[in-house]
Amino acid sequence: MLTLLPDTLTPAILVGAMLIAFCAGLVKGALGFALPMIMISGLGSLMPVDLALAGLILPTLVTNLSQALRQGWRAAWGSVVVYWRMLAALVVCLLVSAQLVPFVSERVLLALLGGPICAFALSQLAGKVLVLPVARRRRGQWLSGAVGGMYGGLSGVWGPPVMAYLIAVDTGKRDMVRILGVVFLIGAVAMVGGHAASGVLTVPSVRFSALLVMPALLGLAIGYRIQDRLDAARFRRWTLMMMVCLGLNLMRRAFGF
Repeated sequence: MLTLLPDTLTPAILVGAMLIAFCAGLVKGALGFALPMIMISGLGSLMPVDLALAGLILPTLVTNLSQALRQGWRAAWGSVVVYWRMLAALVVCLLVSAQLVPFVSERVLLALLGGPICAFALSQLAGKVLVLPVARRRRGQWLSGAVGGMYGGLSGVWGPPVMAYLIAVDTGKRDMVRILGVVFLIGAVAMVGGHAASGVLTVPSVRFSALLVMPALLGLAIGYRIQDRLDAARFRRWTLMMMVCLGLNLMRRAFGF
């Protein structure tokens, strides 16, 4: 089987990659996000970054499909109708930025994203609630989608700006998880197209990514059970704590720690 996969993969690395996919799926099932962050961080410590980015693509696509449709296709479509501006900006910017992978300094961009995300989440945990006025929410959708798409194409992580927007408009737990699933699903489809054109996705790397789907789905199923037991306040607190971790991890990657 290994002869059909990228040359850099050994049996030990493949097992490690599957464990990382399982853990990423578990966290995503519980909180609705963080799979790309965990996978790119974990896989990136075992293999070249371009292969790690390719590896997370199919697990991201399949788990987001499950998350988006967990409450039925009507609810998912309702999220598309409400958040079409965010989705449109996300797709366009992701497709454009994916082509810039060989030319743009990822470290600078990750630092510029990680710092504000940490500051936002920590301020929310400290009780300084940021509420986006209704009159500015359409503009907020365009902005969060554009920023998320730009970073998503370059690093495979486009969730933080979207989550910050949803928290700022006080989105409930069930709605937030569903909306994130829809946004992430459409972003994942765009990422597949973008990186098929950028050269990151090759036949061997797609095979590798496919092997990580089942571990990610197993973790997702267990995570769903955890999510169902969380009340709204605890879910919000855990989400913000994970956002702090996400921001710190982005800063770590930016400065090469």
